[in-house]
Amino acid sequence: MNPYQSLPARSFWRSAVAEPEMPNIADVWTSKFEIGPDDPILTAGSCFARHIGPALLDQGMDWREVELPPPGLTEAERQARHYGLFSFRTGNIYTAAALRQWLSWASSETTPTDEIWCEDGRFFDPCRPSVEPDGYGSAEAALAARRITLTAIRDAVAGAGCLIFTLGLTEAWQDRITGVVHPVCPGTPRGVFDAGRHVFRNFTVADVHRDLSAAVALARAANPRLNVLLTVSPVPLTATATGEHALVASTYSKSVLRAAAGQLAQEDDQVDYFPSYELITGSPFRGVFFEPNLRTVSPDGVAFVMRHFFHGIAQYAVGAGSSRPTGSGSVQIDGTSDGGDLFCDDAVLDYYRAG
Repeated sequence: MNPYQSLPARSFWRSAVAEPEMPNIADVWTSKFEIGPDDPILTAGSCFARHIGPALLDQGMDWREVELPPPGLTEAERQARHYGLFSFRTGNIYTAAALRQWLSWASSETTPTDEIWCEDGRFFDPCRPSVEPDGYGSAEAALAARRITLTAIRDAVAGAGCLIFTLGLTEAWQDRITGVVHPVCPGTPRGVFDAGRHVFRNFTVADVHRDLSAAVALARAANPRLNVLLTVSPVPLTATATGEHALVASTYSKSVLRAAAGQLAQEDDQVDYFPSYELITGSPFRGVFFEPNLRTVSPDGVAFVMRHFFHGIAQYAVGAGSSRPTGSGSVQIDGTSDGGDLFCDDAVLDYYRAG
């Protein structure tokens, strides 16, 4: 006997990935904790995260949008002002460092920057420059709006059952004077880039793990019962400041995020990882869920990811599957092995696959 003889079919590449038709690939994820219909759920993160909240509402889940739009706005105006995209009006939170920053400010662990950008007589928050596209009438109005968001974060986290955070990037720009981690490079949507002040960061696995751990600790200090579900956005980088090819830089970024999120999920029973990245970018899906720009995830792709999400939380009580033992002994790999597996030492493990 060996450990592979008692594994379910989902543990083997051939039976779990290669043999099923793409839509029939199943049991990719089972939640490690309950996410019930009455559990308040918060969402934050990169642009892919904006799809999660509305999908939760459609399934009758208790997704919380804690900053509601003023009356009279059209749907386009609400979205332009980041209402209804995430639980809070933080704008996109691409990095673990930025999530830690928002939670640190909301909990009063640290003091937010009072820097405000002014352009053409309008005032913009450098920590979320796109949230109010026309800006504010004064610097104080911009700071007051941010305080509303910080209060909303603090109150919502204290009463939430689950926070879903979608990691997007490892690349960021940091102010060497204030320490602020910007959501985008100053001087792109707003502001002025200062090469002596704005420093490029490309976070490592250790960096991301440190910031995620600190962010979870901050949230748990307000709500010890809070569960955290991490996922990685399948949307690649738009551009890289590393000097590398965009494909190489994007692969690095997503690999780092995936590794750090997986590590924290292994270490903490109240942290889980959901594989939205794998469900869109994995080789069996052949890129069919991307729009022609090879970045934007199509509505079918979003629906596919969320179908696996809801199946995974429904399977919470069922577990990962039953054992299906099969044969024993050793096996030799001969020249008839398919797909180049003749040259892979671990190809022998497929012998122990059920059936």
